[in-house]
Amino acid sequence: MPSAKQWTLVATIVASSMTFIDGTVVNVALPALQKSFGATITEVQWVIEAYTLFLAALLLVGGSIGDQLGRKRVFLGGVIVFTLASVLCGLAPTPTILIAARAVQGIGAAFLVPGSLAIIAATFDGEARGRAIGTWSGFSAITTAIGPVAGGWLVEHASWRAAFFINVPLAAIVLLLSLRYMQETRDTTRAGALDWTGAALTVLGLSGIVYGLLQWPTLGGSHPLVIGSLVLGLVLLWMLIVVERRVANPMLNLELFRSRTFALANVLTLFLYGALAMMMFLVPLELIEVRGYSATVAGAAMLPFPIILFALSRWSGGLVSRVGHRLPLTVGPAAAALGIGLVAFAGGARGRSLWTTLIPAIGVIALGMAITVAPLTTTLMNAVESAHSGVASGINNAVSRVAGLVAIAVFGVVLSQSFQSRVMPRLDRLSLPPAADAAIAGELRKMAGADVDSIPSLPNERRVAVREAIDISFDSAFRIVMAWLAALAVGAALVGAAMVDQSGEIRRTSTRALMEVR
Repeated sequence: MPSAKQWTLVATIVASSMTFIDGTVVNVALPALQKSFGATITEVQWVIEAYTLFLAALLLVGGSIGDQLGRKRVFLGGVIVFTLASVLCGLAPTPTILIAARAVQGIGAAFLVPGSLAIIAATFDGEARGRAIGTWSGFSAITTAIGPVAGGWLVEHASWRAAFFINVPLAAIVLLLSLRYMQETRDTTRAGALDWTGAALTVLGLSGIVYGLLQWPTLGGSHPLVIGSLVLGLVLLWMLIVVERRVANPMLNLELFRSRTFALANVLTLFLYGALAMMMFLVPLELIEVRGYSATVAGAAMLPFPIILFALSRWSGGLVSRVGHRLPLTVGPAAAALGIGLVAFAGGARGRSLWTTLIPAIGVIALGMAITVAPLTTTLMNAVESAHSGVASGINNAVSRVAGLVAIAVFGVVLSQSFQSRVMPRLDRLSLPPAADAAIAGELRKMAGADVDSIPSLPNERRVAVREAIDISFDSAFRIVMAWLAALAVGAALVGAAMVDQSGEIRRTSTRALMEVR
């Protein structure tokens, strides 16, 4: 008979799985969602960005609230908020309501995600804690692997809305097990007011930057609203740094960035996870809307990623002790860059099997990430004192989320500009009637999701040519963005190569401290 501790572990695994599944399912569901609402590409981006924005901005605060007010209480509050928001997502009648519900989902996840691991750490001791965390990590990988395929099947055979409703029975299991078996724990050493000012500045600053970038393709880079949003966002983030230096209990401990290794590891995270997030956002759109694959196939095409990552996790965990951190943090991102470059070529491979184009490319990316992830975590933990390991891990987790948030916004501009510059000359050569031209211009805001068949003024004999012009242009823009993402991953590899042995950094720090004493 499982013990209370084991049931607690099950509850944290199932709760975390809700966020992992949701993160992978939504990407596969985006084309169906766009078609259902007739949504623009900007609205589709906001479906991802709204969730990530609040999760990234409130992640550190969520962990602190759990430590002070009670981890079980805050964890269950996060589960309830996340689930109610999931139901609202599934019922959303408009893109605006869906985006708002996704923002609330992000708030719930910000309290749920850090709480799950904190509860495990507080429930188990010694070797049992390590086994519990390992079990949690293993199931996380499994649910991440299942998510795209299950989500694709639901989208194809039911509705994209079912991808959100699946959280309801999972949440019921979490609540039942938690209320019966989970013990309340808190950190009695944590005191002082929570850094709500830092959290607010983070949300508002990132919102200004993301809003400005997402409106850029529609309004133009010189529009006052775009410029004003970007400037306001940057000013608020600068104010965040000022506040975090002065506040007594900062959300973001800037002192940790005095470690060169810690700072560079987070820059590497920013570059590499930004490239990965944008790639994961674009590939389902390319496969479903341009190449005509089903949502199930598109989800299955991503399976090599979590499988390889899981299979090599134990091996990669020992790389730092055997070869140091510099080699894997250079080779891993470089391999990921190669894989992303191969994805760019796979995007233009019409008529060829996914087994010879995209799937091998995803495998190369997965290999690069497998080489990188565990050594990156180890390097971050070794770069700071053990007392700050939890804060360091939280900062890096937040950086990885911000990376995806910013990358989707920035490269969304690149995608839009590249698409427009290619599709317009092709359409001009078709000499379409003025009424059809105007209708197509409105549909182009959806990019590859443009509904050509819904335009009555478009001559039937021209529909195929217009559809082909849109698909070829999006495919070209897709490959351009992938090339930029590969360059970003190369930048991550260069950052890894710039790292020095931590022992050397420690020796220099100790020597400098000794000189100051003398």
